[in-house]
Amino acid sequence: MALEIWTEKYRPQKLDDVKGQEDITSRLKNFVKSKSMPHLLFSGPAGVGKTASSIAIAKELYGDSWRDNILELNASDERGIDIIRNKVKDFARSKAIENVPFKLIYLDESDALTKEAQQALRRTMENYASNTRFILSCNYSSKIISPIQSRCAVFRFKPLPKEILINILKKIADKEGLKVTDKALEFIYTASEGDCRKAENILQSVSAITKDIDEKAIEKVVSFAEPAEIKEVVSLALNGNFEESKKKLSSVIIKHGLSGLDAVIQIQKQIMNFDIDEKLKVKLIKICGEYEFRLVEGSNEFVQLNALLAEFSMVK
Repeated sequence: MALEIWTEKYRPQKLDDVKGQEDITSRLKNFVKSKSMPHLLFSGPAGVGKTASSIAIAKELYGDSWRDNILELNASDERGIDIIRNKVKDFARSKAIENVPFKLIYLDESDALTKEAQQALRRTMENYASNTRFILSCNYSSKIISPIQSRCAVFRFKPLPKEILINILKKIADKEGLKVTDKALEFIYTASEGDCRKAENILQSVSAITKDIDEKAIEKVVSFAEPAEIKEVVSLALNGNFEESKKKLSSVIIKHGLSGLDAVIQIQKQIMNFDIDEKLKVKLIKICGEYEFRLVEGSNEFVQLNALLAEFSMVK
């Protein structure tokens, strides 16, 4: 039997199967029921149900012929104006096969489209509105030009709540014959940050090693330091023990295979859990923001992480 990717194997097939976005799916179900809908704009973080909802809409509208009535494109791969002028227009010209008055075009990562391509898309949305509906998916709706936003019903997807994501993982574990401890599930949730796709990938990766999954098994797969280790790094720096803090951070990075950016993000998260003065928290978070920006811009990780700890050591 071929090895299946769990994110596809357990992808929601109906809108009812999309968890954690009930307010959105209830409105989408009304569109499907009436076979009438505007263009849609789905915004929100990765792995929370944007693509799953779009495919579910197509399946519920068109049944077995859904593949013939939806065009799926990824704007981050095909960013230019030509993709809008050619592929989209060619598909939009034809009528839907089933007794639905429109076809669907799903454009994933549409915030990666250039401004020129977005302008072309706006005209296409207008010209083919009689027989085509667009579903645009993006992480940041602010990167979509206003004329497109005004033509769409905007749905803002939120990160999956902890209990819902853990329940999804428990169901998958049961079906796959895995034993997963509660602490391991908590660890997966923390590492995935509410991204269901990432959480499922972590679980599948660990299942290749063992069927009895605990925290230690997750650690072997995930580049994620234990909160206690990061807390110790920050505590040492705040107490003025720069050398010890630097050594501890180096060992944590090597042990878990963290990037500099991963380290800064985890440090920032741990600061929120410290029992310290609020003004000091604000200073430390501001420092993290500065060094995260430097790393994103391509600065040397070793130099910047040491500088961050040095600045922590001097904060009063």
